[in-house]
Amino acid sequence: MDLGIAGKTALVCGASKGLGYGCAEALVREGVNVVIVARGTEALDAAAKKLAEAAGGAGASGPFVKHVAADITTEAGRAAVFALGHDFDIVVTNAGGPPPGDFRNWDRDAWIKAVDANMLTPIELIKATVDGMAKRGFGRIVNITSSSVKSPIDILGLSNGARSGLTGFVAGVARTPIAAQGVTINNLLPGSFDTDRLKGTMAGAAQKSGQDFDTVWEARKKNIPARRFGTPAEFGAICAFLCSMQAGYMTGQNVLADGGAYPGTY
Repeated sequence: MDLGIAGKTALVCGASKGLGYGCAEALVREGVNVVIVARGTEALDAAAKKLAEAAGGAGASGPFVKHVAADITTEAGRAAVFALGHDFDIVVTNAGGPPPGDFRNWDRDAWIKAVDANMLTPIELIKATVDGMAKRGFGRIVNITSSSVKSPIDILGLSNGARSGLTGFVAGVARTPIAAQGVTINNLLPGSFDTDRLKGTMAGAAQKSGQDFDTVWEARKKNIPARRFGTPAEFGAICAFLCSMQAGYMTGQNVLADGGAYPGTY
């Protein structure tokens, strides 16, 4: 299917690996110009090189791939990204999730950090780009959040709280007059995908339960009706569809990709 977004320009955050990279790769393959941002310079350079190859070598007729090594959760990081311009047609927000743990051990600074990264940063990115999108008559914003906003996970209280705040914000702003100007804002909720983030969460669960990592990993897999974890490429394909011309009538939605793991969230 031709998604109709070739030639558009996207900002993809946290795209050096995992789900962010999966989204960037899917967009590049659709002919979208991509600016990727992440903190780790070495991983980001490697990701940019792979994306350029996916773009067909980033030749004169293909989409460009640019990368900015910055912490998107800081004002300085966002300034470095927007130094390239504000005219993004597509924005995929994504920041590393807060660490798992027991809420009794989290102080105010831990909560502020979680809210800043997983709620306020996406809001700042939306604020910086949405009016330009509306003026041009096309815009797609996809926030990578978490299945935990629909089915909270006990050891991910920081994530549950911060991402739920973003979900409430999006529910309102997506339904303002920008919806009539070709701009959609949706949240993409990953369940269990085979990423470093999942491995970290499972390590925390293993420590809490006193079981070894492999036991917890296999048990989690068996609890998914699909009997496997998702892949970043699968996730990226869903993201690309939400950015497509065909998805123009979808806005303010929480799209759950979980292999059927969370009942009661239809």
